[in-house]
Amino acid sequence: MQTPGEFVREQVTTVREKVDRVAGSVAESVAGSVGDKPSVAAVSSQVGEFIREQRSAARVSLRELARTAGVSNPYLSQVERGLRKPSAEILASIARGLKISAESLYEQAGILDRRSGNPDTVAAIRSDDALSERHKAVLLELYETYVREHRAAPTTAAAKTSSHPTDSSTKESA
Repeated sequence: MQTPGEFVREQVTTVREKVDRVAGSVAESVAGSVGDKPSVAAVSSQVGEFIREQRSAARVSLRELARTAGVSNPYLSQVERGLRKPSAEILASIARGLKISAESLYEQAGILDRRSGNPDTVAAIRSDDALSERHKAVLLELYETYVREHRAAPTTAAAKTSSHPTDSSTKESA
């Protein structure tokens, strides 16, 4: 006879597996309908490799990350090897365990597109072998923040200039 705790754990595991299967099949059908996007297997492999690199850089064992992310050790191993495509919720849990932004994992998984900034600058940061994946993610976040603020700044600067047209002439005559 099962204890209530064992029963609940079993049910949660069953539900997680079903959700992961459905999410995987939905992702496959979406990827199959879009001809120019990479396959689900390629995306799974890419996100798994990224997670492994981040875990190694943080010096966290597979078992420890699985525990902090709330997933099973075998499941996380399958994700890292590209055999499973984790859901957004699992990616967020893994990101918390790695102490990185969930956004960076979403990008690697193809869930989120990076939109701001010059694509050449983003590509240069991503391709720099001297930077770890963690450093690249931080630099990209800083760069995007700068770009967003810079885009907002010209309207603010223009408003200040138009509201004080005599500032420069007043300074020159004084």
